[in-house]
Amino acid sequence: MVKTTKICHLTSAHPDGDLRIFYKECVSLAKAGFEVSLVIPNTNSRIENKVNIVSFESNYITRKERMTKAVNDVLKHALIVNADIYHIHDPELLKIVKHLKKKGKKVIYDAHEDLPRQMLSKHWISKPLRKILSVFMEIYENNIAKKCDGVITATPFIKDRFIKVNPNTTDINNFPIIEELLIDYDYSKKTDDYICYVGGITKTRGIIELVTSISDLDCKLLLAGKFLEENLREETSKLGGWEKVEEQGFLNRNEVKELYKKSKIGIVTLHPTVNYLDSLPVKMFEYMAAGIPVIASNFPLWKSIIETNNCGLCVDPLDSKATSIAINNLLNNPDLSKEMGENGKTLVQQKYNWKNEEIKLIDFYKRIIE
Repeated sequence: MVKTTKICHLTSAHPDGDLRIFYKECVSLAKAGFEVSLVIPNTNSRIENKVNIVSFESNYITRKERMTKAVNDVLKHALIVNADIYHIHDPELLKIVKHLKKKGKKVIYDAHEDLPRQMLSKHWISKPLRKILSVFMEIYENNIAKKCDGVITATPFIKDRFIKVNPNTTDINNFPIIEELLIDYDYSKKTDDYICYVGGITKTRGIIELVTSISDLDCKLLLAGKFLEENLREETSKLGGWEKVEEQGFLNRNEVKELYKKSKIGIVTLHPTVNYLDSLPVKMFEYMAAGIPVIASNFPLWKSIIETNNCGLCVDPLDSKATSIAINNLLNNPDLSKEMGENGKTLVQQKYNWKNEEIKLIDFYKRIIE
């Protein structure tokens, strides 16, 4: 390339240090020689890992304000960056695609979730409106995606939807950075019966059933993440198993690694909602990378990964007793747990890792440029 291609990633809703946006996509593109910026609200403007982070204050309280005023602020700062390619990470930013295209810019839409299906389980949308809004959003999202120069999706399932409206669609899966999580630590040296859950905490991600499942077990749950629903922590703290929960709050990447070192089992028992059935949650692969067995929901896709490769056990996520039995079985069979952990680590090293996805990402960008 005669000149360095300028790339600008845009988000109005994700936090500073987002794993997919910053540590994976932005840092990988910067390492590949692109000039990379990230426009993101409410953090410090700086250069980190060769990425130019451009921030602005956004103290809008309501969801409506964020989806209007904050989006306008993102567009303003995006135009100041004056990049060649803009990579947007939030559905609310789809409204600025036409403005960027009018400026002669290339635009990539990164679909992290299957939004229309996700809306069917949004607690803040009244049930009678969910189906209507889901249909509307699919039409709207597809219409804008057609006009983008490319679409990136977080799973093959979402790719299958978008490739019908934009042939230049690829899946860049949210697999772990193995160098960050591979732990040279003997599983048999773990003495305390810690199990862990890492990620956002909601009802549909199984927190009620998980805490209930440990009420009669002699173990501790290391709970890392934030409660994302109003009054959920208060409700959960009244459950019988709560006295065995050790809240960790939000952890940085090094702290997550230390948590995995202590843990004997990783839990990912999400409810069988439409948007989870074909998802590939990064926490599942992080547990595997860290060499700990996984207890996961018994979705067909997840069973084909976890049980087929003997990396853990799959259970009905709505059945606390089934989860309790699985936890007890693994804690009482350390040799089996160690074997499952090693199987998971090997599988991530060979297949489910960011290095493979990084190659796909850079190749996709080269096609956009050409």
